[in-house]
Amino acid sequence: MRLFQNSGLNPSYRPRLASLVGDESRFERQREVFLNDRYGAAHMLLPILAHAPEAFFTNGDDERLQRAWAREKGLGDDKSLSDILLAQIEDHRTDVFYNLDPFRYGADFVRRLPGHVKRKFAWRAAPGRVDFSGYDLVLCNFASMRRIWEEQGAKTAHFSPAHDPELDAIAENRNRDIDVLFIGGYSRHHQRRRHILEAVAGLADHREIVFHLDLSRYTSLAETPLGWFGPLNAVRRPRAIRKVSVAPVFGRAMYASLGRAKVVINASIDMAGPDRGNMRCFETMGAGALLVSDAGNYPEPMRNGETMVIYDRPEDISKTIERRLNDATWDAIGQAGNRAIREEYSKGRQFERFLELV
Repeated sequence: MRLFQNSGLNPSYRPRLASLVGDESRFERQREVFLNDRYGAAHMLLPILAHAPEAFFTNGDDERLQRAWAREKGLGDDKSLSDILLAQIEDHRTDVFYNLDPFRYGADFVRRLPGHVKRKFAWRAAPGRVDFSGYDLVLCNFASMRRIWEEQGAKTAHFSPAHDPELDAIAENRNRDIDVLFIGGYSRHHQRRRHILEAVAGLADHREIVFHLDLSRYTSLAETPLGWFGPLNAVRRPRAIRKVSVAPVFGRAMYASLGRAKVVINASIDMAGPDRGNMRCFETMGAGALLVSDAGNYPEPMRNGETMVIYDRPEDISKTIERRLNDATWDAIGQAGNRAIREEYSKGRQFERFLELV
């Protein structure tokens, strides 16, 4: 089976990737640098991470990477990114196309795929209307999201992120200097998250609290003099949150932060349904930190009090964290979480499920 997996980049990750790539101009080397940084590794299929010769990976929205491939293949500079991605699929003689970026490469692109592509899968786990016509399956681990896609006419199947084995060495570190860590976005879609973070930030007078926040452009503007009045006031961070906030982290830099943390908090976005188990849950448990997350429907083996801890309301989270730090149960539950996620959500099992769907 000749597998082609396409992904995309968070705009905030691009500066880090550019610094890692440096002056490198070759496609293969640029791609190797990206994959080695483990950005989004929970979603990368086993043959991609294993560099299997029949598997091909790219970030279709990375213009520097894609134009490097086009240049090496003798394609003109006038080719669009979608044309380059299509040329890569034709050159690879792809059997199965797995797209993590269907918002950018949707139905119009799928209709252009050559006949040798026998299966077309997309992954989508965020709200929003996407035209999935032409895809054989839309994959997601949230039942509520799958129902949305099905109501829009798509056929769906359950599929999950997986544990990145690179986290196992990080999980072995139990001498951790950050008491509570949060890594994630902060925008107008995160008002519930704002209340949770503000409650946790209140522990900073006696705990080491670190928030790696990826700020939206509206939040960044709201914290300038121009944003102190008017509608942007609602997306400005409270003072307590700003005091413990530092720059966002991605890839191996994020893994390093997870390895320093005793507790990592997770908070779903306002538009999320009742299902839980996003990529941050897998990464946190994989790194051996205690996952403290909001109530909802979690998959096995994410079990409250055994492999992670749940809080019901934002006002409960501080007491929940203090209890686990004071009695040191963060350590035992964190290690149990690593064992559980490593065993139940291995890369091997993820790919076996993918083959079943194919």
